[in-house]
Amino acid sequence: MAKIITLAHQKGGVGKSTLALNLALCFRDALSVALADTDPQGSVYHNREDFPGLAIIGIDKLQEIQKLPFDLIIADTPPYLSSRLPELFLYSDFILVPTKPGFFDVMAIRSTLALIADAQEKKPQIKAGIVLNMVKARSSVTKDISELLETLGTPLLKTRIHDRVSITRSVMTGGIINANDIKAKDEIMALAEEVVEKINAES
Repeated sequence: MAKIITLAHQKGGVGKSTLALNLALCFRDALSVALADTDPQGSVYHNREDFPGLAIIGIDKLQEIQKLPFDLIIADTPPYLSSRLPELFLYSDFILVPTKPGFFDVMAIRSTLALIADAQEKKPQIKAGIVLNMVKARSSVTKDISELLETLGTPLLKTRIHDRVSITRSVMTGGIINANDIKAKDEIMALAEEVVEKINAES
């Protein structure tokens, strides 16, 4: 049965779909990977022809996600609190919550974390983590936001993804793995490795 990593945040504009795509591309060389677009608008799915080497699929019935013939499934979700999220969380092995390091983004994250906590009460083996995304270089507020996030009950990952043009453009350039920005590649790969470590760690 496939491992399922779900990316979720109720607020749009936090780079969730970009991270989902780049994580799927990062794992593709080692595993059979699918990127599952669970957003009814299908923004990722409608651009699947731009990534011919990656299986990008739309999901209508969420229970089907567990039956897909892949080693790993990265599930992208809508930028709002979908009624489907609680079901999808229960199918997930790891839930990754990207957030920008801003106070309004942190305030918005609480409802998503509450849904994760509900899922973990039903299935304690579900793991989750928050990743700071689109981090501005030398921003003094990042430390304050990190300290606030660490009080919310869901672990804050060590990896940080910085605000880089190459990452923003990666959805049009075949993914950051194919770009020339070494620092951006290292950050995405570090995130992938940290998520794998969290999934494999004993509870």
